[in-house]
Amino acid sequence: MRKKVTIIGAGFSGLSSASVLAKNGFDVEVIEKHSMSGGRARKYSEQGFTFDMGPSWYWMPDVFEQYFNYFGKTVSDYYTLERLDPSYTIYFAPGDKVDLPANEQSLYSLFESIEPGSGARLKKFLEEAAFKYEIGIKKLVFKPSKSFLEFADWDIIKGSLKMHILQSFHAYIRKYFSHPKLLKILEFPILFLGATAKKTPALYSLMNYGDMMLGTWYPKGGMYKVVEGFEVLARSQGVKFSFNEEVKSFEIVNNKITGVVTDKRSIASDYVIASADYHHIEQNILPKEYRTYSEKYWNSRTMSPSSLIYFLGIGKKLDNVLHHTLIFNKDFEKHSEQIYEHPQWPDNPSVYLSCTSKSDLTTAPDGMENLFILIPVAPGLNDTDEIRQFYFDFSIKRIEDTLNIKFKEDIVYQKFYSNRDFAHDYYAFKGNAYGLANTLMQTAILKPSMFNKKLKNLLYTGQLTVPGPGVPPTIISGQVAAKQIMQLNNL
Repeated sequence: MRKKVTIIGAGFSGLSSASVLAKNGFDVEVIEKHSMSGGRARKYSEQGFTFDMGPSWYWMPDVFEQYFNYFGKTVSDYYTLERLDPSYTIYFAPGDKVDLPANEQSLYSLFESIEPGSGARLKKFLEEAAFKYEIGIKKLVFKPSKSFLEFADWDIIKGSLKMHILQSFHAYIRKYFSHPKLLKILEFPILFLGATAKKTPALYSLMNYGDMMLGTWYPKGGMYKVVEGFEVLARSQGVKFSFNEEVKSFEIVNNKITGVVTDKRSIASDYVIASADYHHIEQNILPKEYRTYSEKYWNSRTMSPSSLIYFLGIGKKLDNVLHHTLIFNKDFEKHSEQIYEHPQWPDNPSVYLSCTSKSDLTTAPDGMENLFILIPVAPGLNDTDEIRQFYFDFSIKRIEDTLNIKFKEDIVYQKFYSNRDFAHDYYAFKGNAYGLANTLMQTAILKPSMFNKKLKNLLYTGQLTVPGPGVPPTIISGQVAAKQIMQLNNL
């Protein structure tokens, strides 16, 4: 008789683990609170505009390809990718911008034009980053992090010094570059990892390799096309989905979960994978005697940012706007410190905007634009309507002044989304958007364990456990959790 696995949450980690387990003979059912798959990567449609609610960057395409290859499929079987060129635009001030080219040689030339000698140094920097990516993404992130012994791998040991784990990203990049623009270009990808550059290990220069060498891509139709691909694949493996159903408690007998209790029924289960918010499942669903961590432990964790997001429909076409645009303030480090070091609403934040209708006319009505504006903010802040409106006005003015466009009077649709929405919709701990920060003291075995120490048939997956936040890591997290259950069954 096939073993029954119940998966809580249909985000990327839940979908990933579901398909792997179903392929290997398990009876898998995914329970999802919302009406659709995706978790934070859900889509939202209104008045002819279709918005990706969460992830908008498609990086590390090899992780997606590897996942589909496991099932004898390719990405192109499910959605069409377009490489963006330029990858994105960064504005440092009105009229002062840099377009990041997709072409490698053009990238070296760009750096050289900003800081003489930096083109050759960038090549060396990216060669080192490629090594970290090869070891980090191909080896380290696929470890379940049950023990330090897992990392007793000759390739890892041999390359440990080249990984620069004990050196800060801040100090590391300043060995190569000094121009403020280049430093900002290199530091921006780690803004979402959960710490300032001074507290992030230089290992994460692998993010720069993923950005600059592997490219920024767009799945035609939006990021939700990726979610749909994952769900179609899961169903083809025999995975069952139950939407609009929320897990409320567990039936536990002899230190083992025997049933998952929802607001509609009880589901007999041999194994449970929690792809929903780790903190919520552990602190609000599990009885106290079965929790691995205390509330004090959770409050001591460093979280990645939350986000203040504006979904806007613009009733005209916009000039000077590309698919991805970043507007940096003059004091980039201060914004980071107001997220991580001294959590507060930022004085003068950097702003990110995504205009998918520049690449995909299906995301907005004819002659209009789909505009997604995001400000990274600290988790756990008091999120009021007045604050949302203040930063809305701030963002619009910053974008209009920097890009030399006017569109505030042309907004035909708007929806605001921030900390309290993440907490309500996903039970996100402190309203975080991205998960647990990738600091040195929260890496690998130092993250919350994938395994519940008191219930041997309960595992966790997703952005609050290994390997960490972001779409590619959560896809990997789901695979790792699934393979742990397979090993328990000698598969």
